[in-house]
Amino acid sequence: MLKVTIIGAGSVVFARRLISDILSYPELDDTIFSLTDINPERLETAKKMAESIIEENGNLAHVQANSDRKSALVDADYVINLIQVGMHASTLIDFEIPKKYGLQQTIADTLGVGGVFRALRTIPVVLDICKDMEEVCPSALLLNYTNPMAMLILAIQKATSIKSVGLCHSVQNTAEELASYLRIPVEELDYKVAGINHMAWFLELKRNGKDLYPDLFLAMEKDEVYAKDKVRFEMMSRLNYFITESSEHLSEYTPYFIKRDNLIKDYDIPIDEYIRRSENNLKQFAETKKMIEKHETFELQKSHEYGAPIIHSIETGVTREIWGNVLNTNLITNLPENSCVEVPCLVNKQGIQPIHVGELPPHLAAMNMTNINVQQLVVEAVLTENIDYVYQAVMMDPHTASVLSLDEIWSMTNELIEAHGDRLPKFTKGKNLNYKRRAKTH
Repeated sequence: MLKVTIIGAGSVVFARRLISDILSYPELDDTIFSLTDINPERLETAKKMAESIIEENGNLAHVQANSDRKSALVDADYVINLIQVGMHASTLIDFEIPKKYGLQQTIADTLGVGGVFRALRTIPVVLDICKDMEEVCPSALLLNYTNPMAMLILAIQKATSIKSVGLCHSVQNTAEELASYLRIPVEELDYKVAGINHMAWFLELKRNGKDLYPDLFLAMEKDEVYAKDKVRFEMMSRLNYFITESSEHLSEYTPYFIKRDNLIKDYDIPIDEYIRRSENNLKQFAETKKMIEKHETFELQKSHEYGAPIIHSIETGVTREIWGNVLNTNLITNLPENSCVEVPCLVNKQGIQPIHVGELPPHLAAMNMTNINVQQLVVEAVLTENIDYVYQAVMMDPHTASVLSLDEIWSMTNELIEAHGDRLPKFTKGKNLNYKRRAKTH
C-alpha cells in the first residue's frame, strides 16, 4: 500500500487536485494520504476534503492527518511539498516595502526582491523537511511544487541526500496557449523545451514535422493575439524563441518592462497581481470549508499536473515524459552545474531520468544567467549563513537594478530583513551583519 505525504495540505484547492489525480489511476486506488499542516483549521479542512473525495468515488484510499510533520513522514514513499512560509502576511511585506522605494512587482514568487525573500523564508524550512525525510523515509521521492522553484531545488540538491524534482505547469500551460494562438489542437504540437524554471525556451515548435515558428510570428501580428501576451511576444520578437512563463511573471524577470509607468501601461502589466491571487486563495479556502461543512460534492477533473503521472509511472513502469526541475548535471552544457535547470525527463520504474539537452543558443543562456546569478547567491546566503549574499542577490536582480540605486537597494533590503524578522535564516557572517547601523534615510 502506497503512502503519499502532503506537506502544506492546508492548500486545499491544490491538494484536492493532486489527490483526485492520484486516485484517478486504478493502480493507486488504495493509497494512504498522510496530511500535515501547521494550521490546525486548514489541516482539518484538508482531511475532511480528502475523505469526501474518497467517499464520493468509492476508493479504497485512507486519510491520516497529523500536525507533527515528522510523524506524518514516517515510511512515506512520496512527499509532496505545497508549503508557503509566512502566507499572505509575508506576501504583503514583500510587495509593500519595495513599493515605498518605487519598485513595483507583479508576482514576486520566483525572482525579484520578493522572490529573494520568499526563498530566504522557505529554504530553511524545506531543508528541515529533508532532514526529517533522511531520518524516517530516506528513500522517498520529494515532489516540490513550492516557489521559488529553482532556488529550493538547488538548495535541496546541494545540502541533502533526498531524491527530488521540482514540478511546475508552465510548459503544459504554455503549450495550450501556443496552440490557441496557432488555432490548432494542443495534442498536435511537438516541442522541445529547456532552460530554467519560468524561463525555459520552446527550442522547437512543430506540427507533423513542420516548423511552426513562422506561423507564430504571423499570429503575433494580429492585434487580438498580441494583446493576450504582450511581454512574451515582445521578447520572442527580440530573441526568436517563446518563453514558458506568462507575461506577468516574465515582466519582472527582466529589466525592460516595469521601470516606467508608460511601459507598464503599454504592456498591460498587472502590478500587485499576486496580492489579488493571494486574497482569492483565502476566499477559496473559506468556500471549500463551507462546502465540506454542508457535505457538498466536489466537481473533480483530471489536471495536467505531473505529480500523479510520476507516481503512477514509477509504481507501474509506464514510461512518460515530463518536464522537471533538477540539478544541472551537464544537462545544459552552457549553464553552470551549480544551477537548477528545467529539462525533459523520462519517468518509469527507474525513477526520474533527466534528458541531456546540450547547448542552448548563446543569447538564451545569457538571459538564463541573469536569473541564475540571483538564485545562486540566495542559496549561498542560506547555506553559508553569510548575509552579504542577500544584499548582493538583490543587487544583481535585473528588475531591481533597473529601478533602484545601490543605496536604495541596501536600505530596502535592511527594511525587509527587519520586517521578516525570525522567519529568515540566522546569519552569522558578512560585513552587512550590522545592517541596522548601515541603513540610510532617503
